[in-house]
Amino acid sequence: MNTAPISHSADEPRWLTAEEQLVWRSYIEAATLLEDHLDRQLQRDAGMPHVYYGLLVKLAESPRRRLRMTELARYAKITRSRLSHAIARLEKNGWVRREDCPSDKRGQFAVLTDEGHEVLRRTAPGHVNAVRQALFDRLTPEQQKSLGEIMRIVAEGLQPREAGADLPWLR
Repeated sequence: MNTAPISHSADEPRWLTAEEQLVWRSYIEAATLLEDHLDRQLQRDAGMPHVYYGLLVKLAESPRRRLRMTELARYAKITRSRLSHAIARLEKNGWVRREDCPSDKRGQFAVLTDEGHEVLRRTAPGHVNAVRQALFDRLTPEQQKSLGEIMRIVAEGLQPREAGADLPWLR
């Protein structure tokens, strides 16, 4: 293994090493396969994609099972337009309803209905089983801890610190 420092000019890209390239490609492949696996399981068991399930979970965990639409978009890391489309589909199923915000004429809440809560209750066991089989059962407890630490570091490093950041979920 080459441990000598690599010198770079100011305008030269810092190319990935062969080892970094393997790690990167493994991450991309695993993330893609995991998301596909969870999407297929949720489509089969509940007729919804993984992102919709995540929205229902977030609403279920929120006080009075309700959240401002802007907060829900921020949580899901999706545009407000995509969230609006998702909520419309969930409303059509009777799993979510929208309520106007009394303190902000332009604001709306997404509210998890009793029917949506019941769908989540029925779907959660199969989903947690899919997550467990696809991820946690393949790792030792030490690997699980390391993965959690690594993902927290990556997520924290990608969170914008400046006000007015151009983020999709703020559009």
